[in-house]
Amino acid sequence: MLNQNVLLPKIQSLVQSFDFTGISKERKNTLQSLIDFIQLKFDNQKEIRLNLICTHNSRRSHFSQVWAQTAAHYYGIKNVFCYSGGTEATALFFKVIETLEKSGFKIKKLSEGNNPVYTIKFSKNKAPVIGFSKTYDDDFNPVNGFAAIMTCSQADGDCPFIAGAEKRIPVNFDDPKIFDNTPLQTEKYQERNLQIAIEMFYVFSQIKK
Repeated sequence: MLNQNVLLPKIQSLVQSFDFTGISKERKNTLQSLIDFIQLKFDNQKEIRLNLICTHNSRRSHFSQVWAQTAAHYYGIKNVFCYSGGTEATALFFKVIETLEKSGFKIKKLSEGNNPVYTIKFSKNKAPVIGFSKTYDDDFNPVNGFAAIMTCSQADGDCPFIAGAEKRIPVNFDDPKIFDNTPLQTEKYQERNLQIAIEMFYVFSQIKK
């Protein structure tokens, strides 16, 4: 893949190993609505706001937010602002932080407590993603003009209406939570992390400048 902007070294190396041919035709069809939304906003020189949503805003939505923002930078798609939220607020699960760190992200914990705030940095000269659990309509997130990207089927079902969303796009991912406290936990979180990373990079690779 032709890179447009440099990422932190370990992430850069990982991204250069991505192979989009492993994404099924069916899955590419699912992702096409997201590509179309981004392309339309890009063509009209509008801000591209993506709110990645899952039930607890603890796992899949954060993986998706971080990798979407990283992919937008890599491919030089400007004015992309990625957010995340849930139908309820819990906490960003520690295994997500651990998995992202292994992928090469530089992460700092800004606060303690039941719902810590993290900075998640993907490039030396770009602002980090701010990671913490929140509802999709939290004050931290946009109020309108965004795409609601549903990353889990439960949130998709629980939220028949997302106020302010310009478009609702389900791209559901399987939940790695089912492997918590099992010998497969680390492997399955990395598997989901990589799937989301590859698919978000595929999405942004399809944007025509």
